[in-house]
Amino acid sequence: MRPWFVVPPLDGSLVRLEPLSLAHAGDLALAAEEHRAGYDFTLVPRGHEVHDYLRAQLDRTAQGLVPFAQIRRSDGRAVGCTAYWDPRRWPGRDELRAVEIGFTWLGASAQGTGVNAEAKLLLLTYAFETLEVARVDLKTDARNLRSRHAIEALGVTFEGVLRNWSMSWAPGEEGLLRDSAMYAVTDTEWNDVKRGLIKRLESRTS
Repeated sequence: MRPWFVVPPLDGSLVRLEPLSLAHAGDLALAAEEHRAGYDFTLVPRGHEVHDYLRAQLDRTAQGLVPFAQIRRSDGRAVGCTAYWDPRRWPGRDELRAVEIGFTWLGASAQGTGVNAEAKLLLLTYAFETLEVARVDLKTDARNLRSRHAIEALGVTFEGVLRNWSMSWAPGEEGLLRDSAMYAVTDTEWNDVKRGLIKRLESRTS
C-alpha cells in the first residue's frame, strides 16, 4: 500500500533511512535476535516473526505510517526500524501540521553508536524543513526508563504522562492500555534541538 505521504531515503554519515520493504527481512531478523534485554516495552519481532512484522507495518501505511529501515552505513546492514506516524493536517488544508516519530527499535550492536541520534536528526530535519510541520511528537511506555532517557537525550521537551493512552506492547499485556510518556519538539524549538543534536554527533566523531 502507498503511504499517506512519501519520503525519499534520508542519508547521514552513520545511518541511511530507507523506505521499509520485505528486502530488509534477513538483516532485521538477525538484528532483532542480537540481544533482547531492552525490549520489555517495545514492539520488536523475534527473528522468525520479521516477515509478518514487515507486512503488518506495510499494511499500516493506509493508517498514516511511513516506515523506514535503519541501514548502518559502516556495513550496509539493516539494524532496526523507525517511522513517521499519526500525521495530522491543518483544518481544511492538505498541509501537515504535526507528525509523530515512533515504531523505533535498534539491534543491540547499533545501540549507543550514534545511529539513533542521527536517525532522529534526519527525521526531525525532514519534518520541520521539508514537510514544514509545526510539531513532532515522540512517546513511549511511561515505564520504559531506557527509552525515556534516550528520548530526553535528544533535547526534546517532556510534556507529561497520558494515562491509558496507547496499546501496550509488554508481554502478557496484549489488548491492554498503557500510560504513555509524551515528548515533543515545536517549530520554535527546532533550531536549538538541531544544534544540540549536531554538536552531540560531532563530539562522537571528533
